[in-house]
Amino acid sequence: MTGLDGLAGVLRLRPGAPRPQNLRNDRPDWAGRLAQGKAPAEVPGLLASLYSLCGHAHRLCAQMALHAAQHGEPPVDAAAARTLQHETLCEHVRRIGLDWPAALSPAAAPGATRSLQACPPLRVRDADPGDTRLWLQQHLLAMPPADWLRGWESSPGWWADWSEGSPGWLPALARDARLAADWPVSAAAPLHVHADAASLNGLAASLRGTPGFTRQPRWQDQEAETGSWTRLNDTTRPMPAAPWQRLGARIAELVRLSLPDEPGRSGSGWLAFGARQVAPGEGLAWAEMARGLLVHHVILDEAGRVAAYQVLAPTEWNFHAHGPVATALAQLHPAQGALAQRRIAALVAAYDPCVRFEVEAQPTQEERAHA
Repeated sequence: MTGLDGLAGVLRLRPGAPRPQNLRNDRPDWAGRLAQGKAPAEVPGLLASLYSLCGHAHRLCAQMALHAAQHGEPPVDAAAARTLQHETLCEHVRRIGLDWPAALSPAAAPGATRSLQACPPLRVRDADPGDTRLWLQQHLLAMPPADWLRGWESSPGWWADWSEGSPGWLPALARDARLAADWPVSAAAPLHVHADAASLNGLAASLRGTPGFTRQPRWQDQEAETGSWTRLNDTTRPMPAAPWQRLGARIAELVRLSLPDEPGRSGSGWLAFGARQVAPGEGLAWAEMARGLLVHHVILDEAGRVAAYQVLAPTEWNFHAHGPVATALAQLHPAQGALAQRRIAALVAAYDPCVRFEVEAQPTQEERAHA
């Protein structure tokens, strides 16, 4: 592997092959290598640059983890919550407007491009929330955002009804994608490891004591998945049954982030984030961001410099060799032809890895016999 793939890594998918042969994630662990020996003040900017697709979330997690290691749990930061929500909203917009047309419906690309060019939060850092909601209504939803969200929350069939009956490039994209995206996949457990102190302490112990844990993580002795459908503030909603519903959940979160915060969320907004001191000199931080739950873990040495640093990203949960995407890939077979390729595209768009992916040759007859 050379060039950018050697630096960023690549996901290699083999549809129809059994787990774990059907998915390989060779993303390098750059955080641990580059942060070791650094002074704490150097690390947040370094990691924000290294993971530039979600740099805001990595900077926040690094700052919180280091603060926790040095001083204990950081106070609730309302400004950080607003920034996290703003940047997550922008990331949803970019992925929906850039990645989805290319992967799911090329005919939607001209409309998506025009919409992105007019998007207030992408053009102005402190865009008026009312302008963002008006943009959503005129360019994506064909209705007021609050009405769209009520429909999404009121009926499982509403998402399909909206895509079939609404004008615009995004409903058309959803219609085009449905054949490939609306197929049953086995959901993994929703990742709620940040729900309580005991789970967080257990996660820190695994990060500290299990070699390679960030490459093949497990929670409560099983694989888990994470995304905009597994938020702590939305635990009563059932897990999606298909990539189709996961695509809808991403739109729903974009809409939700454009609306005023509901009361009673301790000043942190829709997206949960926080940190704790696991032991003196050891900090753990987490943030719900566009692709799912992000975790940073740091151990400082006696001189106060970084002795060990680990980043556990959503990609490693969702694209685990025994995780939800690998399970779905095992269901695909060469006879499905172009449909299988479209289903892979929908699956990847729904789970949204932060690295490039490649579809490799179909499995051998012997491999299929063992599927």
